[in-house]
Amino acid sequence: MLVIRCAACKAKLWKYDKIGPGEVLRCHKDRIARIYVFEQQENRVKCGCGKDIGLDKGRFIKMIAKAFTYSGTKRNK
Repeated sequence: MLVIRCAACKAKLWKYDKIGPGEVLRCHKDRIARIYVFEQQENRVKCGCGKDIGLDKGRFIKMIAKAFTYSGTKRNK
């Protein structure tokens, strides 16, 4: 389980169940376990501080690589 945080203000955004060893490029909405804070404006996902974190593509959020950090462990299949 990973904790996704804003790179600018370090606020917790959500807990995410990452499957596989790769990078976090997409966050599938059905794997988000807990939402702490984020705002959605049109198709953009933003932190409470106003920084863009990703783009809403329907079933998943396409993450902006430099906009977030994460900690925790990935689940290997």
